[in-house]
Amino acid sequence: MGSKKRRRRREERPTIHPKNKYSENPPDFALLASLYPSFEPFVFYSRDGRPRIDWTDFNATRELTRVLLLHDHGLNWWIPDGQLCPTVPNRSNYIHWIEDLLSSNIIPTTSRNGDKVKGFDIGTGANCIYPLLGASLLGWSFVGSDMTDVALEWAEKNVKSNPHISELIEIRKVDNSESTPSIQESLTGKSVQDESNMDMSGHMDEEAEPSSSSSFNLPAGAQSSYHGPPVLVGVVRDGEQFDFCICNPPFFESMEEAGLNPKTSCGGTPEEMVCSGGERAFITRIIEDSVALKQTFRWYTSMVGRKSNLKFLISKLRKVGVTIVKTTEFVQGQTCRWGLAWSFVPPARKIISPHVAEKKNLSFMLEGVQRQFSALDVLQSIETFFSASGASCKLNASSFTVNITVSNDQCNTILKNEVNRVDEGPTSKHLEETSSSSSCLNASSTSLSFRTAVFQQIPGTLLVQGSLLHKDNPLPVREFMCLG
Repeated sequence: MGSKKRRRRREERPTIHPKNKYSENPPDFALLASLYPSFEPFVFYSRDGRPRIDWTDFNATRELTRVLLLHDHGLNWWIPDGQLCPTVPNRSNYIHWIEDLLSSNIIPTTSRNGDKVKGFDIGTGANCIYPLLGASLLGWSFVGSDMTDVALEWAEKNVKSNPHISELIEIRKVDNSESTPSIQESLTGKSVQDESNMDMSGHMDEEAEPSSSSSFNLPAGAQSSYHGPPVLVGVVRDGEQFDFCICNPPFFESMEEAGLNPKTSCGGTPEEMVCSGGERAFITRIIEDSVALKQTFRWYTSMVGRKSNLKFLISKLRKVGVTIVKTTEFVQGQTCRWGLAWSFVPPARKIISPHVAEKKNLSFMLEGVQRQFSALDVLQSIETFFSASGASCKLNASSFTVNITVSNDQCNTILKNEVNRVDEGPTSKHLEETSSSSSCLNASSTSLSFRTAVFQQIPGTLLVQGSLLHKDNPLPVREFMCLG
């Protein structure tokens, strides 16, 4: 047993994003100290001769951020004492993850802003780091929101100090005249807790079916409700459209909790670091606002500081009927943060071409499946789909597999029917070419037998696997199913 355990592969720790400027070349403190005299006093050398800085010194971390933005990004930047000081590699990871989301084919691309990408930074802070990085690295435009005079003043200064990108960034003041009620309270005039599915002891019934309306139930407990300044609703203007929102939320419920990590000093004001209910309540409010705004944003995203909160928030997203949920992990040194993204845009239909590599086993992820549909439901749909075309199907519910035997004629009929069903030009054209220029099977073969297995990964995401069963058939598995 011991040898088997030693042979087990250790789970690989997520690494810095491959597009990140620092993925191959981490910041060279010695080089930066030689080039920037203001940084040199903060660099010291450990016993092994490596240059280091004191991460508990706010002045050191702020100067490092300043010289990295100037040296690697050509950005002039500064913040006053006490404001939240971001780490450039970590924030770059978030920007590049959003870049991946936008360039993926998970949801359809739109021309809402022409070819320009427009983002919304919730609580941009004095540092204004996400708009500065997004504009300088990728040419994105931004609206950055905040409520304090210091944050607004310095965010504006940081934008104007970089005239080559200043026209891409708008700093927008959030009205902080009074705490805003939740969206549900605004619509109903009732406390959110009054509408929650709670038993007599006050515990929320997690098994209760979500309402078909767009209202959103916040977690039970007074400290879990967000009653701060507006987040998205009330800040986003009528008619505005965005590709994404980005957020570094207040992670903590108190400044005492925020100061529990003695190994770092990133500064931060109470407005930046703390809110009632912490990050769970704040991101829950973003979710609630997203229910009201729906497709005003292609992607809603937020950073998450605690993995336990990530699981909680995903469960909330499933209840409000989002079409897609994506997560990632941001790693910088010993610090881990998670990224959470969701969308109300219907996922793009994926037609899997028969022109695939010569493989006998293929798999893909089926995302955006409504919560009430299980792996077995999908298997039954597959069985019904092929049976309707005359194929022979045998479903095994215990192993979550269905064996399918389809003839050459049946295969071509299926492809032809799919052409008639799909109304997207490029996809239809490709299918027409597929069905007319090549058959599903070659002339020497009369049938193809394969097995499809479906496994649930997380609610709403299924793994679909196909494998060849016909021993004498040299052809690869050619998936021509449309699981739309």
